[in-house]
Amino acid sequence: MAPRTGLSARIELVVTEADTAEAFRSGAVPVLATPRLIALCEEASCLAIKGHLPANGTSVAKRLQFDHLVPVGIGGTVWAEATLDRIEGRRLVFTLSVTEGGGLVAAGKLVRVIVDHDTFLANVR
Repeated sequence: MAPRTGLSARIELVVTEADTAEAFRSGAVPVLATPRLIALCEEASCLAIKGHLPANGTSVAKRLQFDHLVPVGIGGTVWAEATLDRIEGRRLVFTLSVTEGGGLVAAGKLVRVIVDHDTFLANVR
């Protein structure tokens, strides 16, 4: 089954010490790290298209535009959502949002490209 616009997935995360900027070495504060948020959004985008790629197909991230707007502390719960908005050949364009208690924590756009799994790995340096 081919990907189609409107596919989406939502993932919940309860922030632990392992998710903080200190743990990711991306800052010196015990709040949810931007790299962790990005990984969570990528996970949601992969989940949204799971089962919708060609045989032996996978997708890889190509471009990310991301704004981290609000800090979230340890114990906070966030929800990352990725929605497939556009399909441009092999390019899949997702809208990303991360919320906590109804408020926006982060937002952005992610472009993933559909590739053949084996061909892609054969070109790894």
